[in-house]
Amino acid sequence: MDMTERTIVIVGAGITGVSAAEWLRRDGWKTVLVDPIHPGDPGQTSFGNAGLIARTSVVPVASPSLVRKAPMMVFDPDSPLYLRWRYLPRLLPWLIPFLRNANPKRMHEIAGPLAEMTFDSTEQHMALARGTKAQAFITRGDYISLYRSRSYWEQDTLTAEIQKRFDMVPAPLTRAELAERDRNLGPDYTFGTIYSDFGWLSSPAGYVRALFDHYRGQGGDFRQASVVDVTPGEAPTVTLEGGEILTADKVVLSAGAWSRRFAKSLGMTIRLEAERGYHVSMANPSFTAPHPYMVTDAKFVLTPMQGALRAAGVVEFAGLDGPEHPEPPKFIAKAVKRVYPGLEFESSTSWMGRRPTTPDSLPAIGEAAAAPNVLHAYGGQHVGLTIGPKVGRLIADLAGRRTPNIDLAPYRPDRF
Repeated sequence: MDMTERTIVIVGAGITGVSAAEWLRRDGWKTVLVDPIHPGDPGQTSFGNAGLIARTSVVPVASPSLVRKAPMMVFDPDSPLYLRWRYLPRLLPWLIPFLRNANPKRMHEIAGPLAEMTFDSTEQHMALARGTKAQAFITRGDYISLYRSRSYWEQDTLTAEIQKRFDMVPAPLTRAELAERDRNLGPDYTFGTIYSDFGWLSSPAGYVRALFDHYRGQGGDFRQASVVDVTPGEAPTVTLEGGEILTADKVVLSAGAWSRRFAKSLGMTIRLEAERGYHVSMANPSFTAPHPYMVTDAKFVLTPMQGALRAAGVVEFAGLDGPEHPEPPKFIAKAVKRVYPGLEFESSTSWMGRRPTTPDSLPAIGEAAAAPNVLHAYGGQHVGLTIGPKVGRLIADLAGRRTPNIDLAPYRPDRF
């Protein structure tokens, strides 16, 4: 059968799904993108993140220091970690392997494939967005991590080892240098580190929406509908709410944190958790950040965006469907005041999204023997926006039976 006659259904239209759909469309597939939420709308995880194209994110989430601190953090109201205790029994199948990865040996093992996914992320975004209206949302500049003191940075020797291994060592900045760059910065932050030529998006929602509009304008199909089942096989099917069945040559599962439900129906055990994050967006601020800041003590990123200053981060474990917690936005707003004591703004809004996180910080990419002709593309954790275009491109390679130029074994969807 000629490639132009082949159909592929992409389940999930966040950054990964839209990227996969566009790369597949360019590759000659008849593409059908399916999602109950329109790309770029607030219900998507892609809508509300910090907007970083985080090419330097080579350190896995699970670490010995996190394990040491976590028991105290969940009881501390001024901590960026939240846990709904009634959810803990359901979290354990994910949490136990997560804790097993929190040692130096595993961190070094995971860092290699994580770096493979992130090192060229800005170039991957440009390759996808070039020539479309999405390109205008890609911004480049400095990225600074703020610390209360230099000692907080120096004591994290394991992170320094991994960064050095991949030539991702930031340059240090004194308090005087920080203040010279940003006179509005509060006095609590006396030390910083800087990466230059960093990338971020001035509006993650606008970016995904622009990519999607280009995809539609070039003939890509979109169905705004809920998917209730995915069936693998020689001619895999996608069943929509209401009973309509879409038959395809291949299916891409890129539904983020919701992918676990579909994987289970495929007979697969996927260790995937909805690691919830929050943002506070401050509209028309009296001044803004000159570039993104990682605020290390509060674990959020402060990013200048179109018409707003966004503070995004923290972690909550409460499952896919639990109600939003009122405390994380309050915590973020309080922490922003430490960064910018003099900041004023017209209004602020808060938002919650669900990061699809695996115990080993690596995405699930590719096909599993138990579910033929279903390609998995999810699990981006804190770097989902960063790696979305690259994952989409890899999916297009696999669908077209081209051998990617990286080893995909660490990302096998059936590795759990």
